[in-house]
Amino acid sequence: MDKLEIKNLHVCIENEETKQRDEILKGVNLLLRTGETHAIMGPNGTGKSTLSETIMGNPKYQVTEGEILLNGHNILQDSVDQRARLGLFLAMQYPVEIKGITNAEFMRAAINARRPEKSPMSIREFLSDLDQNLALLNMPESMADRYLNEGFSGGEKKRNEILQLMMIRPKFAILDEIDSGLDIDALKVVAKGVNTMASPDFGTLMITHYQRLLNYIHPDQVHVMMDGRIVKTGDASLAEKLEAEGYAGLRDELGIQVDLVDDDQIPIREAKHRDDACSVN
Repeated sequence: MDKLEIKNLHVCIENEETKQRDEILKGVNLLLRTGETHAIMGPNGTGKSTLSETIMGNPKYQVTEGEILLNGHNILQDSVDQRARLGLFLAMQYPVEIKGITNAEFMRAAINARRPEKSPMSIREFLSDLDQNLALLNMPESMADRYLNEGFSGGEKKRNEILQLMMIRPKFAILDEIDSGLDIDALKVVAKGVNTMASPDFGTLMITHYQRLLNYIHPDQVHVMMDGRIVKTGDASLAEKLEAEGYAGLRDELGIQVDLVDDDQIPIREAKHRDDACSVN
């Protein structure tokens, strides 16, 4: 069993408008084991995407305190590709387009980067897996030959993230709002792909705003983030309660002093609050 553990994680980011550093994560603790599925929910601007980007090593996010441990090894000094080789995978909220590199080339290179140099995946094995996974995700074979995400619709990009996940087979996947912008049919397909990955050797951390995703991918634990911290953890019924009552009820129940913003608004807490913890360096 593999273990991804986050201890007292504090993270800052430079505010592009004020050029000051804002503290976004203020002491996150989380333990995820392979074989488990966790969901993180919370209002906009509370640090969910910051957490996912920090786990994967985006240099924009500066860790000021805490640890991220993968099987006891602190990965904070590891580069993004080193973290990927260790078995971490991030399905991005907004996948980037890369011209000149086909989907198939990208996935085969990523797979072989995690294998011994003298034991790359054979083309026959790769194509067999690719055909099987394309069929499961209702994706045409031509998707493999298109440049990475170039000209893809929003739904195609999300399916393609799951296709990469199924091909690369990491130890842990962080899915950042993989349900965003999907209609119900596309959501079911994406969920089918994630559920196909479920095994004692694979763990999932899903970031989502909505209960509907959890109707198709059932979490073992649901965490709620507010103001840069995980403020409550429970089973799937916690997500159902949030769907019925919203975040304001939980905020008031816990006595947390935090602004709640609408989905369409700029995450004002990430943008306007500067913390003394980020005022050094």
